[in-house]
Order: sequence, then structure tokens, then C-alpha cells
Amino acid sequence: MNVRIEESWRRALGAQWESESFARLAAFVRSEYATQQVFPPASRIFAAFDACPFDSVKVVILGQDPYHDTGQATGMCFSVAPGVRMPPSLVNIFKEVQTDTGTPMPADGDLTRWARQGVLLLNATLTVRAHSPASHAGHGWEEFTDEAVRRLNADRSGLVFMLWGSHAQRKGAFIDRTRHLVLASPHPSPLSAHRGFFGNHHFTRANSWLTEHGQTPIQW
Repeated sequence: MNVRIEESWRRALGAQWESESFARLAAFVRSEYATQQVFPPASRIFAAFDACPFDSVKVVILGQDPYHDTGQATGMCFSVAPGVRMPPSLVNIFKEVQTDTGTPMPADGDLTRWARQGVLLLNATLTVRAHSPASHAGHGWEEFTDEAVRRLNADRSGLVFMLWGSHAQRKGAFIDRTRHLVLASPHPSPLSAHRGFFGNHHFTRANSWLTEHGQTPIQW
């Protein structure tokens, strides 16, 4: 199957492209884009992978679903394009970055600058119907993104996985804690950020781990 995705990820996920489950997923996604308003733009479905090659990954942040309002979804979890108002969860992420690292609140919510440093911003489901959260859940994306996490878990070492909220924690339950650093906390949404996301110090803890393992820390 001809899928446009960064080459190292194409190799890492090689078995996916010819699987029956991916064929069913691809047919569903094509039908949705042909008949519905779907986010992100089709050219950006694999943007998280394209911006952060397999061998460059240092940190993995697991999201759940793309933003479902017009103009928000970029193909990278939590990120929005410059000029787009930051959603509340992203504002809370930057508040924790500022408290934890001293980095001031940025002018925009474009997390491409993180991805280029080795932060994989991976949603569990890579597409969504407009204004209908979780509308593409259960159609095969979860198996695809699970395989991406499995490949990182098995083939890389010394990574940091940030699991915010129960959904991300379930998705990352199999990660080998003897080889990778797993940081878990409540989700940064306004409903739960004050229950332990604020003050989790995930950003400095990640950088300490990376430094200890001979990696360049992330400029959050």
C-alpha cells in the first residue's frame, strides 16, 4: 500500500502496510475524507512521524484524539498552528513548562519546535470527523499507533514516555520501565490539571534523564 510517511517510520512499521487491518482502516479513512469534513488535512495525517524520524525520537507524548474544531488539528498531539488560539490543555502544558523550567509562555502553540528536537507528538487516533470527538476511534488507528509505540519500546532504549491521563497510561502500560523512563500524571485539561499535572515536573525530569543517557536535553 502506498502510504506517504517518513522513510524510517515506513521501515519500522513495515508489516502494517500490507495487513488486512490497515487496509480496512485506509478504506474507512478515505471514505470519511470523501464524504465528511475530517481533521487534520489529509496531507498531515502522519505529520507527527514526518517531523520526528524513528531514530531521532527522544521523548514520546501520547495524546488521544486530534482537535475536532476547524483550523486546530495539525497532525501532532496538543499542537496548533501559529495564529490559532491555544486550547486550554495546551495553555496548561505551557504553564507547567514555565513553572518547571522557567521557559516563558511562547507566542504560539506550534510544537513543531519540540518535534524537531526529538519529541514524538503521537495521538492514539490520527483522524477525527469535524466537531465529533472520538468519531474515528475503534476503526484501527489504535492498533497502528500501538505498533509505533511497540517498535520504539523494543528497538530503542533510553526514551522518555509522558503519559498524561488514564487513556495514555493504558496505552503505554506495556512499556519496559527497565529500559525507558515512564512519566505518568493526570491530563493537562482544565478538569484534571490541578489534580497532579501541575507540579509533575515532567519536563525537567525528562531532561535530567536524557542528559544522564548522553542525549541533548529538549529546549521546552
